[in-house]
Amino acid sequence: MADLRLERVLWRHGCQVIGLDEAGRGPLAGPVVAAACILPEGAVLPGVNDSKRLTEKQREAAFAPIQEAALGWGVGIVDAARIDEINILRATFEAMAQAVEAARAMAAVRLGRVAEAALLVDGSQRLPQWTGWQRPVVGGDRKSLSIAAASILAKVTRDRLMVEYDQLYPGYGFARNKGYGSQEHLAALEQLGPCPIHRRTFIGPRQLRFF
Repeated sequence: MADLRLERVLWRHGCQVIGLDEAGRGPLAGPVVAAACILPEGAVLPGVNDSKRLTEKQREAAFAPIQEAALGWGVGIVDAARIDEINILRATFEAMAQAVEAARAMAAVRLGRVAEAALLVDGSQRLPQWTGWQRPVVGGDRKSLSIAAASILAKVTRDRLMVEYDQLYPGYGFARNKGYGSQEHLAALEQLGPCPIHRRTFIGPRQLRFF
């Protein structure tokens, strides 16, 4: 279960801690979404854990309490066209940078000052755009409450977007598969070809002929 052990070390050094995670690096369609979350010292968020270990209902239930508890939170969204332009890794970093900037801005307004901040980033890679202290944490959404909260913000935001896209581009099952390569989705690609939110660099030449 995610807790605050990593955060407490940084809080003792006077740092504001920003948990950072993303959702949607692997799908064939839709944006990549990142979220950043700044929790107050001693935050209590029962049931908040790695978003992948929670049901959709549990994630939805946790979404608003995380927003209410946070000193600051932010979301970054990079669409499929941009992913195709710069590749998924750079697009993920771009979304993360947007999320961090938004979270820090919200916290600065609420606190009346810009605090020195440290990043806890889920995964093994550092955020290139961040010049301050940061630590990549493999499996961070299971170890850090700040990262776990960010993972839920990112996942719920992206899932909601994909439900909206399902209405705009019916036939692919986006509300169910969220853009991942399910059997239903792949069959629809063969029949319908790609739609505007498909990532051209993620799908095969047989589907690309429709572009």
